[in-house]
Amino acid sequence: MTSQKVIKAANIVNEGKTFIGDVFIVDDIIEKITESNSHSYEGFDIISAEGLYLFPGVIDDQVHFRDPGLTYKGDIYSESKAAVAGGVTSYMEMPNTDPPAVTIDILEEKYKKAATNSLANYSFYMGASNENIEEIKRVDPNNICGIKVFMGSSTGNLLVDNQKALEDIFKNAPTLVATHCEDEETIQKNNQDFLKKYGLDAPTSIHPQLRSAQACYLSSSKAVEMAKQYGTRLHILHLTTAREMELFQNNIPLKDKKITAEVCVHHLWFTDEDYKNKGNFIKWNPAIKTKNDREALREAVRNNTIDVVATDHAPHSEEEKRKPYFMAPSGGPLVQHSLIAMLEMVHKGIFKLEKVIEKMCHHPAELFKVDKRGYVRKGYYADLVLVDLNNKFTVSKDNIFYKSKWSPFEGDTFNSKVVKTFVNGNIVYNNGLFKEEIKGKRLRFNRK
Repeated sequence: MTSQKVIKAANIVNEGKTFIGDVFIVDDIIEKITESNSHSYEGFDIISAEGLYLFPGVIDDQVHFRDPGLTYKGDIYSESKAAVAGGVTSYMEMPNTDPPAVTIDILEEKYKKAATNSLANYSFYMGASNENIEEIKRVDPNNICGIKVFMGSSTGNLLVDNQKALEDIFKNAPTLVATHCEDEETIQKNNQDFLKKYGLDAPTSIHPQLRSAQACYLSSSKAVEMAKQYGTRLHILHLTTAREMELFQNNIPLKDKKITAEVCVHHLWFTDEDYKNKGNFIKWNPAIKTKNDREALREAVRNNTIDVVATDHAPHSEEEKRKPYFMAPSGGPLVQHSLIAMLEMVHKGIFKLEKVIEKMCHHPAELFKVDKRGYVRKGYYADLVLVDLNNKFTVSKDNIFYKSKWSPFEGDTFNSKVVKTFVNGNIVYNNGLFKEEIKGKRLRFNRK
């Protein structure tokens, strides 16, 4: 039976414009967008959106849902549930699970699990290793989001530290290569120096010195140089420093870029001054750095040096994060609060609303060539989020949906609240309630 609904009188934010209109949805597809009261609503279930803002669903190009193998931290079901509660309708998940996703067969097992457990749409990266170049060559670029290369060590054991292997990946990858860029030699030397100086009593505030700006720049510049040499379609993830911004072009259309850049919400929000109060709960790799770095990243979002805003959602248990600095893992949960945190920066005048939607919805779709998502457009999948921009919301354990049940934003009050999230035309999240029997779809990509 055909499902027909209309989101009526919403403030639609799409493609650089904000206007009041109606969005008609038939089954999983947007049938049309019209001015309010300009069309008959007969046969359509009406969803009143007066005073609310309608965005395309957020596409998060960097999450770690810990499934399989690390599911006490999070899993596809729990973290996709948190995602839709935050207006994230599609995600791209990283390969450093257990086992690591370094073969097509392992990837397909993850897709099977997501088909039965994920409330949001999904794709998974193929992980690169020092030995799996032949498997990488077999990848169908229309079926997965990209190849993930760890050029610096992080959670899991997927560090690619063999120069010949790196060259083979950059030269032969059949699709986009996404990199974690930190220079391993620099990190290991700093690690030894700080361990010798502090022992297990090291404060978390050393994190941006251990995983330093220099370590980031050395690795990012190497990745850019290799991409230019081999003509690689390169996307550098979670950039953190002012200096790295000089590696990328600004104020040119995304479609004309072959090397693109991403920043994460926590690097736009926190600075190294916050380690004093937040400690390991904002310990991420790469590290949150100085106020000057944060301001440079914000400006890079505004002037289009940075193309995408994502989360690097990477949950660990609260118990793990309370361990001493050298023993506590890096990463934290963010996917439920990424959109409202960015909207808070709109309230503060840091970003324009249309810019946030560009970086979190439009650009991920364009950059990864996602099929028919990321916009409020006729013929596109109805992945949409309704937000009240004037509804205060305080983050607490009572309203956190992450399996780990903590957030670096705990106790913070935001001025915006996600009201409804539509995935493929279905209301999956509605004011704190979920329609858990509805599952997302596998993302497809239109790459030549």
